[in-house]
Amino acid sequence: MKKILLLLVISFLTLSIQAQKFAYVDTDYILNKIPDFKQAQDKLDALSADWQKEIENKYADVEQMYRAYQQEQVLLTDDMKEKREDAIIKKEIHAKNLQKKYFGNEGNLHLKRQELIKPIQDKIYDAIQQLAADNKYAIVFDSSSDLIMLYKNNNYDKSDKVLDLMGY
Repeated sequence: MKKILLLLVISFLTLSIQAQKFAYVDTDYILNKIPDFKQAQDKLDALSADWQKEIENKYADVEQMYRAYQQEQVLLTDDMKEKREDAIIKKEIHAKNLQKKYFGNEGNLHLKRQELIKPIQDKIYDAIQQLAADNKYAIVFDSSSDLIMLYKNNNYDKSDKVLDLMGY
């Protein structure tokens, strides 16, 4: 009895899936065809490089302070050693905080990415929704994401149609 019920459910699902229309898009391909995205990505890369250089300089300063401390440690009193160690620790904490400020989960890079990239992604999403509604697609997959597509027929790739809908 359970086998018959299972067969009926599988048959029903198979028939309902066959009636649906599917398509896929490659959002990486779409993004790389949009000049605004390339400009935004270049801005983000430049900001990231500048911030990374600033952080590396801070860590270099910490390293230099530490080397100087090690060389002069024999000549310093306990009080002077403690002050130097505190200064080194504060400088290192400042560098770590700066790194977190720029590159943390809610850091400046993330916020800038949201500011520059999210509007472009929203336009793509709107175009995909319009494509799906116009062509009555039940599901539109993204072939550039983690979804594993073992086979894809290029006839169902609608990436260029999305670009057309966006005016590119």
